[in-house]
Amino acid sequence: MSHPRPAAVLFDCDGVLADSEMLVNAMVAEDLTARGWPITTEQCKGIFLGRSIPDMVPVVEKQVGPLPREWGAELSASIARRMREATPPMPGAVEVVRAVVAAGIPAACASNSGREELAAKLSGLGLASLFGGRVFSWQDVPRPKPAPDMYLAAALACGADPRDCVVVEDSALGARAGIAAGCRVMGFAHETPAALLEAEGATPFHSMADLPRLLGLTP
Repeated sequence: MSHPRPAAVLFDCDGVLADSEMLVNAMVAEDLTARGWPITTEQCKGIFLGRSIPDMVPVVEKQVGPLPREWGAELSASIARRMREATPPMPGAVEVVRAVVAAGIPAACASNSGREELAAKLSGLGLASLFGGRVFSWQDVPRPKPAPDMYLAAALACGADPRDCVVVEDSALGARAGIAAGCRVMGFAHETPAALLEAEGATPFHSMADLPRLLGLTP
């Protein structure tokens, strides 16, 4: 089955480009357990997958009471330090971004990570130069995912109509944001079951090796 080439490809980061969900959620679990909320890495992933830090705060405060004002910034900075040491790539993802760019298709990255954290991950993956200035964190738009703001901004930065863009996401929350922006969403069923991504309107896929074909780059 052939697929039309998109005008731009808009990538999420964690769980799509960076195989970082378990590492990041382990750091969050350690922090929250120390604050009096005993929680595992898997539980953190289930609760917080795809969420921005501002959206995490009220959930955490229900369990531990008021957080220090600097909690989010300090957590994000800790994650950024870890990612600068080593950012684990999602197998095949870096090659997909390079293939998209080599085909002359603009690419952007839109993530609910903080700005410093996202920059560290893309640098660690060797992708920062391929995205250029087309990188958006929750701090760069009025509302984080699941609002469409980030993907609308990413499409604009690529000079493309959102309806002609493909979003690559791995969370139901992120897929919801891409659909709300009017984009076609490819849902990477790695951390999230395919049925949940499909329920949000995404087209599920299971391997990054399949993505070039789904983007119309290969037969």
